[in-house]
Amino acid sequence: MGGKRWLFTAALAATIFMAGAAGADTPKYVFFFVGDGMASAQIQATEAYLTTRNGGRATEAKDLLKEENRLNMSKLPVLGMQTTYDAHALMTDSASAGTAFACGIKTTSGIIGMDGTKTVSYKSIAELAAEKGKRIGIISSVSLDHATPASFYASVPSRSDMNAIARQMAASGYDFFGGGGLAASDAETVKARMQANGYTILQNREAILQLKKNPKGKVVAINPYLQDSAAMPYAIDRPEANLSLAEMTEVAISSLLTRKKDGHKKGWGGKDDGFFLMVEGGKIDWACHANDAMATIGDTLDFDDAIGVALEFYRANPSQTLIVVTGDHETGGMSVGHATTGYTAYYDRLLGQTSSFQAFGMNEWKAHKAAHSTGYNWTATNNLENSSEMIGLMQTVFGLDWSSLNDFQKKKLEDAYDKSMCGQNGNDADENSLLYGGYEPIIVTITHILNERASIGWTSYAHTGVPVPVFAIGRDAGRFAGFYDNTDIAKQIARAMGIWQQLPVVKTASAH
Repeated sequence: MGGKRWLFTAALAATIFMAGAAGADTPKYVFFFVGDGMASAQIQATEAYLTTRNGGRATEAKDLLKEENRLNMSKLPVLGMQTTYDAHALMTDSASAGTAFACGIKTTSGIIGMDGTKTVSYKSIAELAAEKGKRIGIISSVSLDHATPASFYASVPSRSDMNAIARQMAASGYDFFGGGGLAASDAETVKARMQANGYTILQNREAILQLKKNPKGKVVAINPYLQDSAAMPYAIDRPEANLSLAEMTEVAISSLLTRKKDGHKKGWGGKDDGFFLMVEGGKIDWACHANDAMATIGDTLDFDDAIGVALEFYRANPSQTLIVVTGDHETGGMSVGHATTGYTAYYDRLLGQTSSFQAFGMNEWKAHKAAHSTGYNWTATNNLENSSEMIGLMQTVFGLDWSSLNDFQKKKLEDAYDKSMCGQNGNDADENSLLYGGYEPIIVTITHILNERASIGWTSYAHTGVPVPVFAIGRDAGRFAGFYDNTDIAKQIARAMGIWQQLPVVKTASAH
């Protein structure tokens, strides 16, 4: 989960801010980073973990404030805050939030690039930037036809219609797509259509990395191993054959900023009009839905490393680059603090987790249940306590020591183990729904107890309605200071790119 931590002084930050505000030229290169499900709690928890991993203490301000223990995003000089609610709900979903970011309009959960009536479609800032000659890149750690990336190229009444979304992706003409694959049921047909439309589809680490030296136009770069729903695996589970989000961002930059042999920056048409690159850390959200703090932290670090890549590009092009970072909503009701730990924190207790809830469920848990579920008697009071194999897995995979737990925690784990093994326990249906949501009872209970012991709490398996921070650096970064609505982000990015049409901009029927 390591990566480049870009060190950055206050003096340099002041210089950067002034450079960004000066001059009438618009930024040529625009990066928009979206941490799906990420808000202040996810950021602070990640910095507390990073401090602990680096040998410091998450209870000491002097350690938390060290440069190497802070995220790239939280060191950016311009800070704002945005409200995330959609047209009819305090808690948005990623489709309506993505539409706000991309099109500058409030809509209803589940709708992408359209108004609440599902009759009017709108152009995204990516489409508008493409019309101005900018090259467009879309990266996501989840599938490329998922709600957030889709918001920048598609208009559909339902985010569930992934076949329609994927077809619009194929017709977009965008220059780079990277990260996860396609979750659409018609994915292979769509891939064939993309190839017919001039796209090169790569799904090999070496071939994708080769684009840094020999970039191509119109590329779809898919990681070779996809964990679930055509998404990249959690960073904590990433195999060596896969690219990180940071590596994919490096490839995208090379592909969007092509060079002729004489070394001059040139686009595929012989002119460099710059680019717009949207990068989503999509599995931060998925980890928060499952209430797995370590999977959340791992993907937040992976996302922040990608921001570090953009900052390296920025240092080489400070007067031409704008970087904006935010989240589309908070997920899970994550808290930095818990009733059982009071005013202290024990992030060292997270260091022993080696797999996400997802990988554990697909591997060790699946094998354990298959071997021991036949004839299981849930009415026994000590099934888990008597399973040395399961006690051992809790220790080796999650760093959770059975002997260190109190009776209440052990009882919760016993009930969850029964429910997972045979579908029954002594709780009523409402209690089980509250305790486990839609997740594997024993696994989500393990992560709950581990997180609580570290001083991290969860209130939900869904999204919450808290405002989300916005960070920015570069030319026109000052636009993103203050407290505003998520639709204002699209409008300000559009202005920064010299798009003077008033958002939202209606899309003609023939455009999709």
